[in-house]
Amino acid sequence: MNERYLEAGGHRLEYAWWGPPPEQAPTLVFLHEGLGSVAQWRDFPRQLSEATGFGAFAYSRLGYGRSDPVELPRPLRYMHEEAVLLPEVLSAVGIKEFVLVGHSDGASIAIIYAGSGREPGLKGLILEAPHVFAEQVGLESIEKARQAFLTTDFPQKLAKYHGENLQGAFWGWNRAWLDPGFRSWNLESYLPQIQVPTLIIQGEDDQFGTMKQVEAVRSQVRGPVEVLLLPQCGHSPHRDHPKEVLEVMRAFVKGNQVEGLVSRRGLQQLE
Repeated sequence: MNERYLEAGGHRLEYAWWGPPPEQAPTLVFLHEGLGSVAQWRDFPRQLSEATGFGAFAYSRLGYGRSDPVELPRPLRYMHEEAVLLPEVLSAVGIKEFVLVGHSDGASIAIIYAGSGREPGLKGLILEAPHVFAEQVGLESIEKARQAFLTTDFPQKLAKYHGENLQGAFWGWNRAWLDPGFRSWNLESYLPQIQVPTLIIQGEDDQFGTMKQVEAVRSQVRGPVEVLLLPQCGHSPHRDHPKEVLEVMRAFVKGNQVEGLVSRRGLQQLE
């Protein structure tokens, strides 16, 4: 991993790169979760880069990791703002052909971006634990995260990744999701405009979202959709089942069939 900084939106954002540069191969663009950062992807981008021959690029959004701090409170449309900024981020490092690999909030940003017709270089979407609307189960888990932040050593664990951005990273995410106005947040209008191949990966024990999220994406995206459902898996499939997730992502990126790796029971539930 080669850690660097780029300028976008008038701010400095940290990023890391693995594998070939954009002039030599397409790029896997990693969009982190609501409390994530470059460092929290750990070694997964490098592994996927080596498995596919693509470059891998991950950056910490404003207010996360070692990027510049964010002003609080964050607007309820903060994910929309990140999708609007994404072309400037990609341009800053010369990315032209790419697959978006989004996790949680990052998957939602990828949906907004792909559903807005912003960039012809987009070749596909990998959506881990995507959100397209607010669910009660997810809001309850976010409230539990708030309580943990106030009463346990959770802040110390997050501080390892976010340093001086700790408060902005947590409260920027938490207060937006728990705002009463967020209950009407919905991205379904973007889905019919998505025509690139899409892979959805969902843990059956995800505490932040149910199969309703998967079904909404699968049924409304116009491009081909593949679904991987993982038992005994929570909100972070690439951490809970790294080998299986890596192989399914590799097969998807390389255009191979994933039959036999995809949960047949899960697909039958969606048909």
